[in-house]
Amino acid sequence: MVSEGHPSVSEPVVIIGAGVFGLSTALELTTRGYANVTVLDRYLPPAVDGSSVDISRIIRFDYGDPFYSKLAREAVQLWATEYPDHYHQVGFLMLNEKGGFAYTAKSKQVDEQLGKTIEEYADATQMRSIRPGIPGKLEGMSAYYNPKGGWADAASSIAQLAARCSLAGVSFVTGGRGTAVSLLYQDSKVVGVKVLRGSPIRASLVILATGAWTNHLLQVGHASSASAQPVGFIQLTEEEAAGLRNMPVMINSNKGVFVFPPTPRSNILKVARHGWGFTTEVRVDDGHSPARVISCPQRDSNNARNSYMPEDAQEGLRDGLRDLVPEFAERPWSRLRLCWYSDTPEGDFIADKHPHVQGLFIATGGSGQYVLSTLGFGF
Repeated sequence: MVSEGHPSVSEPVVIIGAGVFGLSTALELTTRGYANVTVLDRYLPPAVDGSSVDISRIIRFDYGDPFYSKLAREAVQLWATEYPDHYHQVGFLMLNEKGGFAYTAKSKQVDEQLGKTIEEYADATQMRSIRPGIPGKLEGMSAYYNPKGGWADAASSIAQLAARCSLAGVSFVTGGRGTAVSLLYQDSKVVGVKVLRGSPIRASLVILATGAWTNHLLQVGHASSASAQPVGFIQLTEEEAAGLRNMPVMINSNKGVFVFPPTPRSNILKVARHGWGFTTEVRVDDGHSPARVISCPQRDSNNARNSYMPEDAQEGLRDGLRDLVPEFAERPWSRLRLCWYSDTPEGDFIADKHPHVQGLFIATGGSGQYVLSTLGFGF
């Protein structure tokens, strides 16, 4: 029976979504004694089109909000101790047109409050003597450099997290049986999940950790919306990659374009842009609210399968590369993809019980902030 508080440790808990929010919550529940935790997803983790899965994600703790900065600092410690094989502390360099942004100033203020780690340079060309491997154009820019930042192999770290969940007793259901079609309601309570194949999966608590897919299952467009951000990949030779091994993760904040050092072994140069993003028009019916047209990724297909990207997005990536890694700015793409974000108005996570529906907890709204291993929401 569903209680107004939280279920007993023996009652079934179902988490929809095997990304970083869902898996870290599942692992946290096992540490609290929950013995009947099941994760549902369309794909085995690391899910091929999941927002927390790719060859790389930035690891930084330079945030303008003390809460997220503290959270990220904790995460960096865990990266270094629990996920060291996937974490590359190569430094994080933000380039701004001189004067910068209010957000940059706030980030520096928070950094000073929590223990200064950021180095500032009014003339970004000074970075060449500090990091000789920087290939970009630095003239006319100011620099904001954190040597403690870097990047992580997102797919392999998610695979390790999923393995930890499995060893801790978490069950996984994937494919049609793991594809959530709608929530199962009993009056004003959620009592399980209807799936694409087979009978509903019942639970005393359902946790939505579905990121950009959330509005497929619950009408929360007022609090979280989905947008797609462009990502491009360029295949380098071993010799070409060797020339970029010493570069930090770099972002041109005026253009929102960021680039990673080439990945070890595969020698792939990745570039992405964080901006307003792109939207779609998809008709969804959650079985509880009127059918509607929203922006969201497809449920029944792999959203990372094809290499379609709007021409203006490709040009935006190339424009950023001309500043950051000009040598390869015109190189053909080896792959393109759109990465789906779950955006909230203030960039905050949504992690709370539903205010009106018993048996439902929502963990979404990543807003592009990839902070692994510190998530574990209470309820």
